[in-house]
Amino acid sequence: MSFPYLLRKAPKISSLFSRNFGGLNRSALHSLSKRPVVLSRTALPVATKRYATSVTPHSSPIDPAEAEALRCLEQGTAKLEEGDVHAAKSLYQRSVEIKRNASSLFNLGVTHYHLKEFDEAIAAWKESIALQPSSPDAHTSWCHLASAYIISPVPRPDLALHHLEVASSLCPEDPEIAFNHAAVLEATGRLEEALEKYKLAQKYGVERASVHIRNVSAKILGKRMKDADKSDSKNDD
Repeated sequence: MSFPYLLRKAPKISSLFSRNFGGLNRSALHSLSKRPVVLSRTALPVATKRYATSVTPHSSPIDPAEAEALRCLEQGTAKLEEGDVHAAKSLYQRSVEIKRNASSLFNLGVTHYHLKEFDEAIAAWKESIALQPSSPDAHTSWCHLASAYIISPVPRPDLALHHLEVASSLCPEDPEIAFNHAAVLEATGRLEEALEKYKLAQKYGVERASVHIRNVSAKILGKRMKDADKSDSKNDD
């Protein structure tokens, strides 16, 4: 099973990978964004409970555990942007240990992904979605999950398709999701559906989708001609 070039929405350190993933042969994974996709304090739910056990000047209206978790989250994001993935991972893990929330788990998944710890990345992103399924960034998590399932040593295109379908339903005008959805559909032989997704990707700004539209259209035509020849041969018999 050969995958065409994918637009890689998941965060990255380097801009180019070259590897054969268990038969899923791709020479490169590209991203439209240059910086890691991570969530910051703005993505954290606002705390409704306030803490003030005394009226001294040192009283704090914020849960100390939440404040520490937030500090670790922000420090982890700074480390990740500097390229220190291991330090970022440790800080995100600390944040999750103190106060489990969707943002810290999402970012922890980012570091696992960078380190090719795909099972751990998948687990972190799944929990992130479960904790905050209505998040406006949920489609990003679903798309990242699809990427992890494709890049894993034992790829699961069926699961990747499931997550891309969810991502597409949440954000139908996202060009990267449309393109990657098309790529996996093409690789699994669902050519007509792939063609529609490539057309959407082109409509929303992915210029190179035009090449894939021509290629998939040619494949569909070739398949129809082959099927017609088979039908004619049966009739002759």
